[in-house]
Amino acid sequence: MKPDTSTHFDPINRPPRLFLGVRTPIKKGTYWFLAVASFLLPLLAWFAIAASGADKVFLPAPQDIITRIATWWHEDNLAADIGISLYRVVAAWALSALFAIPLGLMIGTFRGVQALCEPLTDFIRYMPAVAFIPLVMLWVGIDESARIAIIFIGTFFQMVLMVAEDVRRVPMTQIEAAQTMGASRGEIIDKVILPSAKPALLDTLRITMGWAWTYLVVAELVAANSGLGYAILKAQRFLQTDKIFAGIMLIGLIGFVIDQAFRLLHRKAFPWLHSRS
Repeated sequence: MKPDTSTHFDPINRPPRLFLGVRTPIKKGTYWFLAVASFLLPLLAWFAIAASGADKVFLPAPQDIITRIATWWHEDNLAADIGISLYRVVAAWALSALFAIPLGLMIGTFRGVQALCEPLTDFIRYMPAVAFIPLVMLWVGIDESARIAIIFIGTFFQMVLMVAEDVRRVPMTQIEAAQTMGASRGEIIDKVILPSAKPALLDTLRITMGWAWTYLVVAELVAANSGLGYAILKAQRFLQTDKIFAGIMLIGLIGFVIDQAFRLLHRKAFPWLHSRS
């Protein structure tokens, strides 16, 4: 007599759940449709609210933002503002990575270094970067290095702890196997820990780049006379809401492009991690 299998759940041949399956791949067409919709729906809502008679001081229409960007480009040197802000963010982020990756690697690898450095790093990372502005002005001055220092403070300590966590996720079995084969500490770090942690480290660099951009406006409080953040703060004083929106959206657009470049680099560098995505 055959057993009743009418209620048997087959995880291999289960029916597809469109785009709501748990970590199941979706078609590229579906993905791009949803991605475009995520931008179009808020934009259409914005158009509708603006067209309903909303005060432009509180909510300018999308076409007002485009007009402001065009004016900014032709009359107020938008290219220079983008360039200097990009320089400040990338310089601070690169400086953070230069010091945070080795320190995070040491914290994640050696318990003694973890005990010595991690509690202090965890303590400092909760201090708001804006609170350091008076000290930075006192110690560094008010030139370009001060603005870079503020962004550095906002990203460095977070990056250290994220790198350390990426290193700690390397399976202990791999390290023990290398030790069994007589590998030295340097060889374990170079041949086992770093290669295994590289995908996560690249993701950490991508995420902290986003954090660096969030500190831009704060950094450009320090006696700046150029940059996107400075333009936003200046527009606030004159109630130029369209310019505030324009500056915020330009920062978002630049960050989005950089983020997608990191994602593409991740796919090219580690294709086996994206074979089903």
